Amino acid sequence: MSVGRRKLAAVVQQALWVIFFAQIVVRFFTELPYNYWLSWLPALGAIAISVVNSRSAQRRITAEPPAPVEVEAPVTGRWSALNSPADKVPSHGTHHLGQTYAIDITAEPEEGARPTPVWFWPVARSGKAYPAFGEPLLAVADATVVHAEDGQRDHLSRSSLAGVLYFWLVEGVGRTLGGARRVVGNHVILDLGDGTHAMYAHVQQGSLTVRAGDQVVAGQRIGRCGNSGNSTEPHVHFQLMDGPDLDTARGVPFRWSGLGVPANGEVFTAAPVQCGNG
Repeated sequence: MSVGRRKLAAVVQQALWVIFFAQIVVRFFTELPYNYWLSWLPALGAIAISVVNSRSAQRRITAEPPAPVEVEAPVTGRWSALNSPADKVPSHGTHHLGQTYAIDITAEPEEGARPTPVWFWPVARSGKAYPAFGEPLLAVADATVVHAEDGQRDHLSRSSLAGVLYFWLVEGVGRTLGGARRVVGNHVILDLGDGTHAMYAHVQQGSLTVRAGDQVVAGQRIGRCGNSGNSTEPHVHFQLMDGPDLDTARGVPFRWSGLGVPANGEVFTAAPVQCGNG
């Protein structure tokens, strides 16, 4: 599927979801007649587009597996991996937003330093309760900044049963309707050259030290880890992709120099990049 068609599909899919949920809201305040089964058509259409896009991406990967691009790690220190492409592809269960080979990592400076999810209490925690919050994000290669935004707020964790339900049933829906930037939250995209782009999501509000057009070097601090967007707790979401537009980009596999691709639950230590200006 061409880039133009992928962009059109993304726009149509978002419009269909908006129409579907708008119907639900309108029915709460009006008594307009409606057909129950027809009211589901927008949602079914949006789901169909998602399925077609996913199958297209999967066929491409199966027929022509892309070679991983080696870059530096986006952090230093002791971290653990979550939702890793070392265990499954697509790592986050979707090819949407270029996430095919994305990885989530969270700081683990020592055993037990990171609060674990709970059933009931506390319902939510401050971002500062997590060691990942505020940790520096580093450029993974010499690159050009093509997009940078950090105006969205850092919200509380969604790490209790009530928090997770709110995340899936309320917040997730709202962010999906808001488009890609609301899903990934504050984020920065780097052009690494040769058609490869790196994206860091859930960046801390107001922490970016770069703007579009800036040149960065490997190891340079570009921002800090936060908890903006579709995030249950402060963590770094990192991915490589073949373009700067999240709606049309396809995921590109990566390898971190000296580390490879950490598996789910694997604790690893990333050393500083010697050539950076940190």
